[in-house]
Amino acid sequence: MAETTAFGKAIIFLRDLGVYDVILPFLLIFTILFAILERTRVLGTENVGGENHPRKNLNAMVAFVIAFLVVASSRLVAIINEALANTMLLLLLVIFFIVLIGVFYEEGKPVILETHWKIIFSILMFIGITAIFLWAVKIESNSSYCSDYAKGECPWLAMAFGWLADQWDSTAVASIVMFIVIILLILFVTSDKKPSGSSGGNSGGGESHH
Repeated sequence: MAETTAFGKAIIFLRDLGVYDVILPFLLIFTILFAILERTRVLGTENVGGENHPRKNLNAMVAFVIAFLVVASSRLVAIINEALANTMLLLLLVIFFIVLIGVFYEEGKPVILETHWKIIFSILMFIGITAIFLWAVKIESNSSYCSDYAKGECPWLAMAFGWLADQWDSTAVASIVMFIVIILLILFVTSDKKPSGSSGGNSGGGESHH
């Protein structure tokens, strides 16, 4: 086995120090919550120089407390670390796909996807993000669906897929699938499709003569 490099030892040292399990998750949660509180101003505003500004002290304190409570739970930190890694992998896959598409574009022109492609990618990304977080959430179950996983390490998504595989021919699953298909058809039929031409108005545009 090759000897551990200096950078590898540094990474191991930072891991043992708790940088990846405490400091980085804390900074991530604190930054996101603080930005949301500053943006939404749910904790009120204060008048400074005749202008309303968010209460930074309250926003920072609330974000600090919530971030501290999150990192205090090793289970939540594990979910965040696994979900972020898989999310970055999903993002890389999309970037590589766009790079491959760019081969067929003329040189110097930006790669711009059509509207329907953007909708498809948005749906796929939503499904991917949902699947990533459901896979990161671990449960403890004695079900046969979790027999391949250690105790307390069974992904919720594996449990759900196992149940769906067994109940695929049942009336309940068939009703759910039919209900989803009906909703999609209704949304497709009732979608607002505006004509491309200008709306209304007299074509002549002149005054009427008596």
